Amino acid sequence: MYTSNGFTDILLIEDNPGDVRLLQEAILEMNARIRLHVVRDGETALAFLRREGGYTDVPRPRLVLLDLNLPRKSGFEVLAEIKSSSDLSTIPVIVFTASALEEDILRCYALHANCYIVKPVQWHQLCELVRSIECFWLTLASLPPIYAPDDSHSICPA
Repeated sequence: MYTSNGFTDILLIEDNPGDVRLLQEAILEMNARIRLHVVRDGETALAFLRREGGYTDVPRPRLVLLDLNLPRKSGFEVLAEIKSSSDLSTIPVIVFTASALEEDILRCYALHANCYIVKPVQWHQLCELVRSIECFWLTLASLPPIYAPDDSHSICPA
């Protein structure tokens, strides 16, 4: 599932700079073939995914990592909008959050999250998580093709 440059574009929707930095460092540590794009709130995430405003030239991510506790629009709202959009619904969304509440897990799966992961607290666990995401989602799983938003039959160049 890698692009022609050998990296896969993943969108991280996370408002905590510390969590962003740790994930970036884990990706580097594991030599993961991931190009991470980061947005820090729900409204900006949707603009990125829809390629609106200053995001008209961004690549369509192959995978979304979504925190639930976001400013401007919650992760639940972002998930609902992604999964109800005919243009975005096929992008796999991994909820990546600190919440282990059963009600949050159930609500996310009801909104069609593809996976729910509680953020690990240990460095080695985060590194193993990066390896697992790369192995499963980017190597073993067959992800849908990347289509242009205005032409559902032509594949966008990577």
